[in-house]
Amino acid sequence: MTGSGNSADRHHSKASYWPIILYFLIDRLQEFWEKMDLRKVKDTDKLDLCRKYYLGGFALLPFLWFVNSVWFFREAFRRPPFEQQAEIKTYVIRSMIGTCIWIAIITTWVSIFQLHRASWGATADYISFIIPKGIL
Repeated sequence: MTGSGNSADRHHSKASYWPIILYFLIDRLQEFWEKMDLRKVKDTDKLDLCRKYYLGGFALLPFLWFVNSVWFFREAFRRPPFEQQAEIKTYVIRSMIGTCIWIAIITTWVSIFQLHRASWGATADYISFIIPKGIL
């Protein structure tokens, strides 16, 4: 910043931080993915982790089912056969089914709510996070 108070100088100064921030974020993501490498985990530990993610989905955390489906898909269907593969495959298939069911439920609820929110009156307002302003 040159001290001239020019807005272009201030804008340029702030913009120069973005490459540093981006580099930092990419570096942290690389560290995360290196720690989460399934190739370094024993097959018995993979089965245990897969089971935990599957059971965690029942705690109203359907995102765990999605993560389980994506993360263990290769282990269940693409890798040469191993002892725990049948159980992992079962958990992955069930996680995929659970994910699809939750997507259907959420989509149905959002559609119904959006179509009928105005006619539900105060009840819809009580269960809304954001109440739109204007004419209903």
